[in-house]
Amino acid sequence: MDISFSVRLPRDARSLPLMRGLLRQTLEHLDVATPTIEEIGLALTEACANVVQHAGEREEYQVDVAITDDTCLISVLDDGQGFDFEAATAPEGSPLEYGRGLVLMKALVDDLQFVRAEDGRHRVVLEKKLRSGPQLRLLPD
Repeated sequence: MDISFSVRLPRDARSLPLMRGLLRQTLEHLDVATPTIEEIGLALTEACANVVQHAGEREEYQVDVAITDDTCLISVLDDGQGFDFEAATAPEGSPLEYGRGLVLMKALVDDLQFVRAEDGRHRVVLEKKLRSGPQLRLLPD
């Protein structure tokens, strides 16, 4: 099954649980394994939190989600200045310092990219392979 959707959100911390909940419900509907849902949700939360905290002057940002039978691809698009990923990562031996969200995202997804879009905006792309959860089958009475 292929599902895709795009959401424009206010650059406000209250948008984080809304987006995370929408993604969680979609993945649960598709019977994705709970640990995989939690990993994707945390990575998405970190990407959106970075936008809310650091993005440019626009008042909104966009999240695009594309889910196939075996992959979840998420793009978080904003008007921020962008950054050098290598320079922004946490100092060696100290993942709890500046850049910890980037370290988490990299650890939680299979592919993480930071892309400058053709229109000058910046995009964080998260890709995660999906594992199906256990199927619950009801037996007739």
